Amino acid sequence: MSNVVSDASVRLTVKSVPPKSPLPASFSSYALFLISFLAIMLLSACAGSDGQKDDTDIWSETKLYSEAIDKLNSADFAKCGKYFEKLEARFPFGPYSQQAQINGAYCYWKAQETAQALVAIDRFIKLHQGNENLDYAYYLKGLITFNDDLGWLGRFTGQDLSERDQKAAKDAFESFKVVVERFPNSKYAPDALDRMRYIVNSLAEADVIVARFYYQRGAYLASANRAQLAIRDYDRAPAVEEALYILYKSYEKLGMVELSNDTARVFKLNFPDSPMLQTGMRSKKERKWWQIWNQ
Repeated sequence: MSNVVSDASVRLTVKSVPPKSPLPASFSSYALFLISFLAIMLLSACAGSDGQKDDTDIWSETKLYSEAIDKLNSADFAKCGKYFEKLEARFPFGPYSQQAQINGAYCYWKAQETAQALVAIDRFIKLHQGNENLDYAYYLKGLITFNDDLGWLGRFTGQDLSERDQKAAKDAFESFKVVVERFPNSKYAPDALDRMRYIVNSLAEADVIVARFYYQRGAYLASANRAQLAIRDYDRAPAVEEALYILYKSYEKLGMVELSNDTARVFKLNFPDSPMLQTGMRSKKERKWWQIWNQ
C-alpha cells in the first residue's frame, strides 16, 4: 500500500504564516540561483562525462552497422567494438543484432580488451546455440583466452605459453575442444586441433619447469612428484623426455636405486637417441604452434 497523504491532511499540518528566513532575501535568491546552476552543470556532466555529444544516438540501425563495419575494415578496433555494442543495445531484435555481438567480441579482442571480448562472446554463445556461426564463436573464444601475444619483451626473451597463465591456456583448450568435437567439419577445426596440441605441450612444459626448479634447489621429493604428474597427464608431450630425466635423477639423489634404474631403463626405451642421460640437456625444444616448418 502506498503512503499517500490527502490534500486535507496537508492543509491541517501547514501553518498559515511561513517561517521567516534567517537570511536576507537577496542572499537567499542568489543562493537559490547558484544551487540551481550547479545542479544543471552536474546533470550535464553526468549526461556526457567526456564532454562530447554522442552523434551515434541519432543514427539509424543501418548507418550504425555500416559505420561499425568501416571501423572494422580500417582496423580501428576500439571504435568498432563500441559501435557494435551500441548497435546490439539499441536494436536487440534487429537483423544485425547477432552479427553485432560476434563482431563486437572480435573487435574487442583485437583491441586487447579481453574482458569485454569474453563478455560479448559468452553472451552470443549462451543466446544463440542454434546459430550457423556457433563453431566460429567457440573458436573465437579460444583465441581470446589463448593469449599467445607475448609482446616484444616475451619475444626477445624467448618466453612461451608454458611460462604464462595456465588457467587461460586450459580455458582456451576447452573452447577449441568444442570446435573439434561438435563441429569436426568446420573450417576452424584443423587450426583448433593444432592449438590444442600446442596447449597440451605447453602445460606439460610448465610442469617440467616446476620440477626442474625443485630439483635445482635440492627438493628432490617435490621434483619427483611434479615430474610424475607431467608424465601421467601428458604422456605424449615432448616435455616428457625431460620429465623422465628429472624423475631418474631425483630418485638417484633420494637414494632410491631400484626406482632410479627402472626410470633410466624406461627413458632409454622411449628416447633411444636422446643425449640427455649424458649431457642433461634436451636435444630439441617443442616448436611453437604456428611454426609448421619446424616439424
